[in-house]
Amino acid sequence: MKENNTLYSLAAGTLMLVSACFQTAEAATVSAPAGVINVSSIADYVYPSNAAATPGAMQFMPDGTSFLRMSDGGTKIIRYDIATGKEIETVFDAGHTRENSIASVDAFTISPGGTKLLLRTSTSPVYRRSVKAAYYVFEIKRNILRPLSKQHALQQAPLFSPDDRMVAFVAENNIYIKKTDYDTEVAVTEDGEPNKVINGVPDWTYEEEFATNCSMTWSPDNTSLCFLRYDESRVPMFTFTDYAGWCSPRQEYALYPGQFSYKYPVAGEPNSVVTIHTYDVDTRKTKEVALPDANIEYIPRLEFGGDSSERLMIVTLDRAQSRMELYMANPKSTVAKSLLVEQAKAWLNPATYEDIRFENDGFTVMSERTGWNHLYKYSYAGQELRAITSGNADVTAYYGTDALGNVYYQTVPEGNDPSNALNRVVCRVDRTGKKVENLTAATGWGSARFAPGMSFYITNYSTAATPPVYTLFNSKGKQLRVLEDNSGYAARYAQAPRREFFTMQSDGTTLNGYMVKPANFDSSRRYPVIMWQYSGPGSQEVVNRWKMDWDVYAASQGFLVVCVDGRGTGGRGEAFRDVVYKRLGYYETIDQIAAARHVASLPYADGDRIGLSGWSYGGYETLMGITDSDSPWKAAVAIAPVTSWRYYDTVYAERYMLTPQENADGYDESAPVGRASRLACNLLIIHGTSDDNVHLSNTMEFVGALQAADRYCDMFLFPAMNHSINGCDARALVYGRMIKYFQDNL
Repeated sequence: MKENNTLYSLAAGTLMLVSACFQTAEAATVSAPAGVINVSSIADYVYPSNAAATPGAMQFMPDGTSFLRMSDGGTKIIRYDIATGKEIETVFDAGHTRENSIASVDAFTISPGGTKLLLRTSTSPVYRRSVKAAYYVFEIKRNILRPLSKQHALQQAPLFSPDDRMVAFVAENNIYIKKTDYDTEVAVTEDGEPNKVINGVPDWTYEEEFATNCSMTWSPDNTSLCFLRYDESRVPMFTFTDYAGWCSPRQEYALYPGQFSYKYPVAGEPNSVVTIHTYDVDTRKTKEVALPDANIEYIPRLEFGGDSSERLMIVTLDRAQSRMELYMANPKSTVAKSLLVEQAKAWLNPATYEDIRFENDGFTVMSERTGWNHLYKYSYAGQELRAITSGNADVTAYYGTDALGNVYYQTVPEGNDPSNALNRVVCRVDRTGKKVENLTAATGWGSARFAPGMSFYITNYSTAATPPVYTLFNSKGKQLRVLEDNSGYAARYAQAPRREFFTMQSDGTTLNGYMVKPANFDSSRRYPVIMWQYSGPGSQEVVNRWKMDWDVYAASQGFLVVCVDGRGTGGRGEAFRDVVYKRLGYYETIDQIAAARHVASLPYADGDRIGLSGWSYGGYETLMGITDSDSPWKAAVAIAPVTSWRYYDTVYAERYMLTPQENADGYDESAPVGRASRLACNLLIIHGTSDDNVHLSNTMEFVGALQAADRYCDMFLFPAMNHSINGCDARALVYGRMIKYFQDNL
């Protein structure tokens, strides 16, 4: 290794202290000891201290008139009236249960009939969405507490039967059913084996990319449990080193690091072979449901259609994820028939297959068949009944349909102005499709949550300048009460700089952006610039929604912070997003360079001192930008970056790029690791060593490519931390180090 191929350590540099939150850096800075990051100065702006208040975790009871909430410390679960917010009763008290006792509860789930609770204790994470825990079944009326399993200390993904009398769960890759009436446990599968066969819960790739942590569903008549079986024996193994770390250190690795190994299919490699099975509760026999299409690669959803036990709905995708086919099967006969095919020119919007809603009178699906994402209603015969929404604006969430046929959804406001994509409005349309009402303001960001039966709903509304306000309404739209106005939180940040929105042109396309100007902004000065972006397909950073984050702190330190959503991002229809198909990083880089040129043209920006940064896909695009031959950046910070899509998982990489075998040139041209020799600015890479999503090997391969080209970068690693790098004020360290790097290099 050459002498200049050095790694950057925390011991270099300092972070300036601020004695008053929004004074300029010149007015109020104190040098910290060399090599120390004073997290107290930035912690108030980043996770978790930056979070606005919420009404608290409310779980609606099936009756649609009350909700449950856990007390601080998890020792009690209390029932409240939705309309008034008044306490009705204590449903669970850890100090007064029969048969068994527990000290406290981490989380809970309500049974479909509302007669029982599943209480979660001793929780340990598996991946992003999954946990293992010791669960207990609590019978509310009789106050009886029993462990979910006496044979398995930890369980995964417990699922109540519709009649509240059984719970299916997974332990050690097999499925079991607990019959609560008899306190008995039955094995559904026996072939589960680590790194070979998983029953009832998804493998890593499904969990991460299809947003699921359970692969089981009960028939409405309680007679069948249907599930997915994942054969991952052909999926290549990935292994990374486990260190003790400093946040919740694992002492077993203090002297000798350990290893974490799991199945992770990178682009072009074999996926798990997934099959569908139905288990008859009475006969204890299992059957496989065979589908006729040999091109099916993924089964992201499995659910019964409404109230019929003869309608097992199976959502399938081809490997390219451009074709979805929906099947309906009878779990007894296992006969399946096709109901719907959705085909895209590039890739299907994940909402098409992830957000299908199976209701008693048919199913509602999102489709971009017109170029915009809209809602369509189908019968269980596969007949399209009607288009629920239309127009040149994307519907971004479907909340449901009430007893009168009114449909509730979230959408980008209608119109041709690209800036409309900054906003979200909650709407209601009547069953005729003619009368549309806005339930939140058209400017700003509105979302909603509905109680069962849609008799009540809670809106969450904010803007870039005003923190979230949570308001309760009844089904007639009458405001009942404000649950949380965040007035105290707003006062805390009253003097903070605010995001200002702008538009700009890139390659003939109008792009949306925001900037946060330095505290005590002086238009006659020229400020250094930090550009932040994510840039991933379908994502949005430039939105008219409240967000308190590191950029406000950076502005207090004298930086102008700018973010631009380039082509490929969301909220602006299929054509704007899909232009990046098969060549990730190409148009995004053109647009980020154009954004840097635009910022440099502003009289108050110093065009010679512009930095670029981002996390995950944003880290990837940071590396793509600074290795472009036209790069205008003086310094950059890439956090947890992908450095080649050949290193990333099949589902995500191939959705946008196809396989490397089909698109070799696309993969080569979109890989920062192949462009490392072009690096011509100061670069800091930040990465967690236990990142199971974007592996540290991405960074290591890029560093190796730099060294081969007689170049180097600085590095700041987080031992034993994952892709999110959080806990123990780690986010303050991440952003503090990033800002200090830009202070030193811009």
